[in-house]
Amino acid sequence: MVKEIVVISNASTDKTEEVASKAGATVLKEMEKGYGAACLKGIGYVADKNDADIIVFLDGDYSDYPEEMVDVVAPIINDGCDMVIGSRELGERESGAMMPQQIFGNWLATTLIRLLYNYSFTDLGPFRAIRWDKLVEIDMKDRDFGWTVEMQVKAAKLKLKCTEVSVNYRKRIGVSKVTGTIKGTVMAGYKILWTIFRLR
Repeated sequence: MVKEIVVISNASTDKTEEVASKAGATVLKEMEKGYGAACLKGIGYVADKNDADIIVFLDGDYSDYPEEMVDVVAPIINDGCDMVIGSRELGERESGAMMPQQIFGNWLATTLIRLLYNYSFTDLGPFRAIRWDKLVEIDMKDRDFGWTVEMQVKAAKLKLKCTEVSVNYRKRIGVSKVTGTIKGTVMAGYKILWTIFRLR
């Protein structure tokens, strides 16, 4: 079912590239730091190949469970959905896997999306699947903290058929550049809220 696994080495200083390559993944380098920059690199690669039906995004820091991909893509394959969010809120979270500011931020952001765009989400989780043609239509731009919320807000504006499935979540390996620092937390929170209101 999976045609290709693409790993974006986002200015990595560890053995990401070596390990991923040995495991058979296609490894791309993106030296500009930023979650969105890494995802856009992958999108560009897929666009050049022009043979994708469904794109799945997930973090490579051990926090997501790749084996749950079957559940995440199922509503697209079986029910005609355009986008599926893997919700950590609906699934089981390992204690300490999400910081209090993440939990509150998710609640605030999804509440604002519901109030402003009349679309219900419970999470801005990284584990998500989307039809390739709809991803092209969304025309993603954000290169850092606003990536996930931009996709969900634009999907709401375009009235895409969206749903959520429960996914499990565990403590990541290493220290997050976002929630692991005060500066990262503040910048991410500001960018997420700014994106929600800007796209309005």
